[in-house]
Amino acid sequence: MNRSPMNKPTTPRKQSTGIAPPQGRLGVLIPGMGAVATTLIAGVNLIAKGQGRPFGSLTQMQKIQIGHGNRPRFVAIKDLVHLAEPRDLVFGGWDITPENAYQTACDAGVLSQDMLADVRQELEAIAPWRGVFDQSYVRNLKGSHVKTGASKMDLAKALMDDIRKFLADNDLERAVMVWCGSTEVYSEPGPLHQTLESFEQGLRDNAAEIAPSMIYAYASLMCDIPFANGAPNLSTEIPALVDLANKKGIAISGRDFKTGQTMMKTIIAPGLRTRMLGLEGWFSTNIIGNKDGEVLNDSGSFKAKEVSKGQVLDSILQPDLYPELYGDYHHKVRIDYYPPRGDDKEGWDNIDIRGWLDQPMQIKVNFLCRDSILAAPIVLDLIFFMDLAQRAGLQGVQEWLSFYYKSPTMPDSRKPEHDLFVQHLMLTNMLRTLAEEEALNQSDLGENVEKLIVR
Repeated sequence: MNRSPMNKPTTPRKQSTGIAPPQGRLGVLIPGMGAVATTLIAGVNLIAKGQGRPFGSLTQMQKIQIGHGNRPRFVAIKDLVHLAEPRDLVFGGWDITPENAYQTACDAGVLSQDMLADVRQELEAIAPWRGVFDQSYVRNLKGSHVKTGASKMDLAKALMDDIRKFLADNDLERAVMVWCGSTEVYSEPGPLHQTLESFEQGLRDNAAEIAPSMIYAYASLMCDIPFANGAPNLSTEIPALVDLANKKGIAISGRDFKTGQTMMKTIIAPGLRTRMLGLEGWFSTNIIGNKDGEVLNDSGSFKAKEVSKGQVLDSILQPDLYPELYGDYHHKVRIDYYPPRGDDKEGWDNIDIRGWLDQPMQIKVNFLCRDSILAAPIVLDLIFFMDLAQRAGLQGVQEWLSFYYKSPTMPDSRKPEHDLFVQHLMLTNMLRTLAEEEALNQSDLGENVEKLIVR
């Protein structure tokens, strides 16, 4: 049996000044124990048994450059900074259906029955707690395993009780919460969301403007646990919860995992702009048959996803700066629920571009991806990086984790960066800084040019 990269011995890691080491096990709290969550949990256990490899995970696979000029070296991220180990993770979470992680993984059909059989015992040991659910926010699902309470504040306190019991039962001092639940209907911040005082009053008053994901985020922060938002929902992005995170010194990040079609856009669009090729239109359509597809079959939930996907191109192409090239392109996004496809999402992109002398050309992309297979390593990386941020004292919005999100949350009024390669540089430079290494620019151009100048 091949040894898993997760189990290979590593070289001693450099201790970063001021960063607490990852001592003990790390709790992972997941609202939404569906296909993504169970694919992650099964994968962590399979990899630990040497029956899989963590492809797609930067924390487990990627090496980054340290130093520059004539003496660069490449170091694995997990050897550069003090990260928790996959074997240290302890999983728990909530769902609106009572099936344990093994039953859910079987129903999701992402991994084969043979693969799941090898980790059946570990998955059956994880049964979800009753979830917080409001059907007005996820119209196409029904909850049979939900919490009840006189107010949303009662629900928040019930979540906090679950969190404290989970920590105590597993003798944990640290945890991270990652939202893997369904996409809620589109909403924008209102007066109730502006201050912590008004938000908490809204919880006590059972205010309709407070979505379930906000209740989870509030409970997480009140328990001093970092929160990452994997959906386009409005949760920690509201001013009240951003302020709470800053006041309590808790790391937050979001939103909406960048997996299939949007990942491809953030790869292709920078290339078009870099080559100064014009864009006439970009038509994107998806078919998907899992629970996410069923949820997005509702117009309210789809709008949240549409807004999240739609802002990517403008940010990368900069139409204000290049109006001739990108000032009047047509961008269309569709998602169709098609049950036979299951978790195997298929995305088609038709990209109409213009080159020299305004001559038309086309790019066609047919991406047959697997939604949960792409999302699971993102969740794993966010678990480790959010824990690192918390131990390093990086409170509030973690802009450097934009690499993982379709619609990155910003700590201020600036527009987010969407270029995947710029986002990657932001991420790796933060890691270099935390390891007390020199940050790199995009090419170290100045030093290379010096050698070419004829004096």
